[in-house]
Amino acid sequence: MEKMRVAILGASGYSGEELLRLLLRHAGVEVTCITSRQNAGEPVGRVFPRFAESALRFVAPDVARIAACADVAFLALPHGTASEYAMPLLEAGVKVIDISADFRLRDAAVYKKYYKEEHPSPALLKTAVYGLPERYRAAIRGARLIACPGCYPTSIILPAAAVLAAGLVETGGIVAASLSGVSGAGRKVDLPYIFPECNESVRPYAVTGHRHLPEIEQELAAAAGIPALAMNFLPHLVPVNRGIHSTIVLQPKAGLAVEQVTAAMQAAYAAEPFVRLLGPGGLADTKHVTYTNMCEIGWTLDAHTGRLILSSAIDNLTKGASGQAVQCMNILCGFEEGCGLR
Repeated sequence: MEKMRVAILGASGYSGEELLRLLLRHAGVEVTCITSRQNAGEPVGRVFPRFAESALRFVAPDVARIAACADVAFLALPHGTASEYAMPLLEAGVKVIDISADFRLRDAAVYKKYYKEEHPSPALLKTAVYGLPERYRAAIRGARLIACPGCYPTSIILPAAAVLAAGLVETGGIVAASLSGVSGAGRKVDLPYIFPECNESVRPYAVTGHRHLPEIEQELAAAAGIPALAMNFLPHLVPVNRGIHSTIVLQPKAGLAVEQVTAAMQAAYAAEPFVRLLGPGGLADTKHVTYTNMCEIGWTLDAHTGRLILSSAIDNLTKGASGQAVQCMNILCGFEEGCGLR
């Protein structure tokens, strides 16, 4: 069977490296092009020694070159930059799976508010499909442009959407506290993320106005079937390389029983290949999901406060980025959904 040809733009970052790890072992694809301005001309094994057996070399990003050798292009680029390549690649007939934030928000005005600049390709916002397979699988199958969710949003939307969609909780007063490994900040030299600053330290940041907040609110409102909602999102940096843990606190509707929560979770995710339900009282742990595309979810109804507490864990580079992108590609291209991910 002829293999699907794929390109990775921005392959020298953490998400690009993770895409390489997954796609080089995928039986149905051939990685034909990897781009990096900084590393153009270098063998991939010189930048990432784990891939020393691959003959791939980094090249400078060029739309014509990419379009000539790829059926699908993954954009592992900074926000703003991804849009520069998405439009011409789509026009050339290449399907695009974007890991940046450029096409996640449906409203260009909201993008401007949180990213402090005009959206570079607002017309494409109406055509992009949000790449969360557990909620948008059918739309992903027919998509040309897939906007992969952020890592924090994935860890919050998956557990919370199930109970919101089932009408079990109120849409106000939601609080999500999330802890992320340092790789979530990207592969760059920046003082807050170097070892002496991060090690032996746990600290919150951007507890108001984080760029992932509108994405989370957008998708939870959609799950609840309402136009909008407002919530608190409290991200923290923790001294681990990979992984995100989220604890989400919600106000139950009157008379809620934990069995109803269990039934809602099972209805939403019992058949999902990359969601592991821990059951009532279960607490997610990042060590059980690192280097996997799995999301663990547990839940507890607190009799003392009357609140519902959800617990989730993902690998921020896999289910939170590149693994989810490969899962979307598998759906898009007709592969078995777990190809390259197990």
